[in-house]
Amino acid sequence: MKISIITVCLNSEKHIRTAIESVLAQTYENIEYIIIDGASTDKTLDIVRSFELSISPKSLKIISEPDNGLYDAMNKGIRMATGDFVGILNSDDFYNYPDSIETVVNYLRETGVDMCFSDVRIIHPDNPGKTVRYYSSAGFHPALFRFGFMPAHPSCFIRRRLFDEIGYYKTDYHISADYELLIRILYKHRISYRYLAFDIIKMRTGGKSTRSLKSNYILNKEIIRACRENGIYTSLFILSFKYFYKVFELIFTKNK
Repeated sequence: MKISIITVCLNSEKHIRTAIESVLAQTYENIEYIIIDGASTDKTLDIVRSFELSISPKSLKIISEPDNGLYDAMNKGIRMATGDFVGILNSDDFYNYPDSIETVVNYLRETGVDMCFSDVRIIHPDNPGKTVRYYSSAGFHPALFRFGFMPAHPSCFIRRRLFDEIGYYKTDYHISADYELLIRILYKHRISYRYLAFDIIKMRTGGKSTRSLKSNYILNKEIIRACRENGIYTSLFILSFKYFYKVFELIFTKNK
């Protein structure tokens, strides 16, 4: 089973090295690594190119050119992917364990599902050892989309052919195209999926959706749109309940 991992980056010189090294450290060998750079103006591409001799030319693909945003870049990577399953590794995230991909592959083989997802450990941006929040995907059900809940997107591995059959990320979303895609494949098309209980990725805080109150407002408006486009009713009032859950999640994190 071949796994395609896609990293999208733009001026990511601070953390891109850690992301790449976590892929190189994986015990599973049949990995295709695709890096889509949005024409960075810092040292990002130099860092990426420095790994070319460390990765087999057959398993590394690099593109550096202007794009139309994060989701357009992700779509480029997916269209290039030749693996059986696709996973997204953000440029400032990294795999938590050397056998993360091997664990995923064994689970996909065992279950035969079209998608699996797990947990993400959200960490302090400058202190990888400090867990800020533990994002658990346990207990997820498609009915929870209307309340603003989704599986941890960076932990998702999706069968490659489904993108051709169901569609790619919608590039007219600014923040929530991943939410809309997961609604489409899990709720609307009811593909087979399973939850795998482990924290596959460490993810730094400071993501696009949490940078400001304005970003959070845009996030929720796009979630409402994504739900509406796929036949789910929700509202800002209904989505507000997820913040009570996050308080409990933060309390739980202190003991994890």
